[in-house]
Amino acid sequence: MTGNNLNEIRKFYGQRGLGGAVGFGERPAIVVVDFILGFTDRSSPLSGDLEQPLTETLRLLDEARKRSVPIFFTTVEYDESLKDAGLFVKKVPSLKWLVRGTRWVELDPRLARRPGEILLRKKYASAFFGTDFASLLVAAAVDTLIITGCTTSGCIRATAIDALQYGLRAIVPAEAVGDRAQMPHEANLFDIDAKYGDVVAVEEVLRYLRRIQREETSPPDAAGVKTPGT
Repeated sequence: MTGNNLNEIRKFYGQRGLGGAVGFGERPAIVVVDFILGFTDRSSPLSGDLEQPLTETLRLLDEARKRSVPIFFTTVEYDESLKDAGLFVKKVPSLKWLVRGTRWVELDPRLARRPGEILLRKKYASAFFGTDFASLLVAAAVDTLIITGCTTSGCIRATAIDALQYGLRAIVPAEAVGDRAQMPHEANLFDIDAKYGDVVAVEEVLRYLRRIQREETSPPDAAGVKTPGT
């Protein structure tokens, strides 16, 4: 897409009632989708140049951790038999690298996952499909899901669609997601922004996170139960 064509398409979509904004809510969470070694290590056939998206994701994680914003990670892993990969492995044969117990399904160590940050293990594209992600978000009263990771045309798009379908405001920081090629990356960012969530700059998300008050925990009450602070 050229700049002029993109502007024309945006105008065309706008005239037909597409491309509105869901905006930010009050209770965000971050999900880091599939920044595992199978995608970030360039010796893997599944990988791409994801250095910048990973670096931008680390900036978001740093801000979120300061404010006790819930953080989730996903990985994709299969049994050695690949029987649990279904038809997906026929469509993407290189998924056979993502076998449970191998280094390829481990999170990129630069993410430095902390205690309390939940790792979701999935088989397919969406972070929601076949996992308890939706229940975890409901339990945390989350209304805004900030989606980072890879790939834009696959797992990011699928997660954004499901987030909308579960009643969440899907926010995709453009510089914090990546793909193996620029064309599918840009096309899917456009499509997500047109129909499923808001694609915004990382700086805009950082400004939003900085407005979130750090959630403190009060001392245990008489029954020994801790209650959230105000």
